[in-house]
Amino acid sequence: MSELKPTAVVLGGSLAGLLAARALASTGARVTVVERDALPAGPEPRKGLPQARHVHQLWSGGARALEELLPGAVDALSAAGVNRVPVTTDMVVLSAHGWYRRWPESAFMLPASRDLLDWVVRELVLADGAIELLDRTEALSLTGTGQAVTGVRVRADGTERTLDADLVVDATGRGSRAAHWLAGLGLPEPERREVDSGLTYASRLFRAPEGARGGFPVVNIEPGQRGSSMGRGGVLLPVEDGKWLVTLTGGRTDEPPATGAEFLRYAHEELRHPLIGELLAHAEPLTGVTVTRTTVNRRVFPERSPKWPEHFVVLGDALCALNPVYGHGMSVAAQSAVALREAVLRQGGLGAPGLARRAQRAVGRTVRTAWDLAIGADVFYPGATPTGPTVRDRLVSAYVGRLLLTATGNGRVARRVTDVTSLEAGAQVLLAPRMLLAAAVGPLRPPLSGPPLTAEERKAAGVP
Repeated sequence: MSELKPTAVVLGGSLAGLLAARALASTGARVTVVERDALPAGPEPRKGLPQARHVHQLWSGGARALEELLPGAVDALSAAGVNRVPVTTDMVVLSAHGWYRRWPESAFMLPASRDLLDWVVRELVLADGAIELLDRTEALSLTGTGQAVTGVRVRADGTERTLDADLVVDATGRGSRAAHWLAGLGLPEPERREVDSGLTYASRLFRAPEGARGGFPVVNIEPGQRGSSMGRGGVLLPVEDGKWLVTLTGGRTDEPPATGAEFLRYAHEELRHPLIGELLAHAEPLTGVTVTRTTVNRRVFPERSPKWPEHFVVLGDALCALNPVYGHGMSVAAQSAVALREAVLRQGGLGAPGLARRAQRAVGRTVRTAWDLAIGADVFYPGATPTGPTVRDRLVSAYVGRLLLTATGNGRVARRVTDVTSLEAGAQVLLAPRMLLAAAVGPLRPPLSGPPLTAEERKAAGVP
């Protein structure tokens, strides 16, 4: 009877691909995951994921989607050493409008090294007997016609073969060749938009001071909105095993440094506040500095294509690649996989007519909030787009800026903003009448004069 099951091929064995595979297997399909790289047996680096060296976290919206797909996944991450961080209770954040207060929990995040998170998810997904992994295997082209995809041509160890499928999912990330493959079937390239802030990331792993290895807050010095501080920011993320993962950012003309000594100097002297530099003065460096310049926001809009083949869906970074500074990529991938599963179930299975277009629209809706948040900020960087911010961009930015200022001194507004940034709610909640009124009134408390660290946290980290 197993031979009668519908079949799916997922291209890409990173987080988005694995979760898509799990989503499809839960509908009763047999799934083959095709991955170009050799996937490690443990929480180790792999060639095709250079961004893994930078800060990563699952926002609570993504964590809930992950748990829905893989019951027990959050507990497995916890057992592997991933701490749950209440937001904004355990966050020390300097926004462009001032320091945020540490309000009672309204959301949470799961900060972890990307290698660990991928490994935990990979182990859980591949435990499903309906999912087969073909790593060291390259996807070459789609098979079929412009009307319907029937499978994918792959190559492994110099041998080519065709994998037939009722559904092919492209989750190959920023390097996706979907447009080229579709052209091979006689189809036009889907509409796309890019917004490139020009930010560069530099990251380094540290051993936290002994007293700060458990329960230390996330520290985030956000870039300024204008002037010399635009683009200069930093995040200190407490991850597993008592370590701090620190990522510094800089714009086109002031990239963060690639050497250890300059890394510490930049953190202390070039950001809008020296807190991260002060904390690192008492931490032990464990790695060198890793630099990444691939931070462009890129959105493909297959749901707008006048022609789209049956049996083919694009998701993950292949659909919507986001500036990693906002930390939304993994959460969006999890929510997109849930949307894919629900679309398959609603349509009645992988072979249902019209499934691909309906699934593509459903997945597109899951990326909307994260995309709007990312480009709403990044479009103001010099050279981000050929024409610069639109009138709409400027109006939205002015309103969001007023909300963020209000959030520094209004807990109710802060919680609603957090609902959106954690992907627990869509951006439309920020337009509710109460929010409009609160934005007009402004903060209800005076601004904080410095970072809201407790005396115990300062002592544990060795800062005055």
